[in-house]
Amino acid sequence: MSELNTNQPFAVNEQPNKNYLFPLTAMTTLFFLWGFITVLNDVLIPRLKGVFDLSYFEAMLIQFCFFGAYFIVSIPAGMLVKQLGYKKGILTGLVVASIGCLLFYPAVVVHEYWIFLSALFVLASGITVLQVSANPYVAALGP
Repeated sequence: MSELNTNQPFAVNEQPNKNYLFPLTAMTTLFFLWGFITVLNDVLIPRLKGVFDLSYFEAMLIQFCFFGAYFIVSIPAGMLVKQLGYKKGILTGLVVASIGCLLFYPAVVVHEYWIFLSALFVLASGITVLQVSANPYVAALGP
C-alpha cells in the first residue's frame, strides 16, 4: 500500500513510471478463482443433498452459510483491511480461504454435514476478506 498514491479523495494513480501488469493479472486471476468457487456451490448442493439425504431446507443451508458469511464478515473485514492494508488483507483472505478449503478433508473423513457447512463459512469468510481488500486495491492501481 505504500507505493500507491491513496491520499487523494478519488482513486486516480498519477505515477506514470510504474508497471502494474503483474498485480492486475494476479488480481484478475483471483477474481476468476473466487467466482469459480462461488459457482461451485450450485454443484455442491445436489451432491450433498444426495449423500446426506437432506431436505430442501437443509440443502439450502449451503447457500445460507456461504452468503451469510458475506453479511457477517464484511464489516470486520473492512476494519481488518483498514489496519493491515490491501496487500496484507489479500494475503489474509487467501490464508482464511485456504483453511476453509482444507476443512473439507475432515468433513469428508468424519462424514458430518455441519462440518461441510462450517468449512463453507470459513471459505466464504476468506473470499469476503479477499473481495474487501482486492476491489479497492485494483481501483487504486488505476486503469
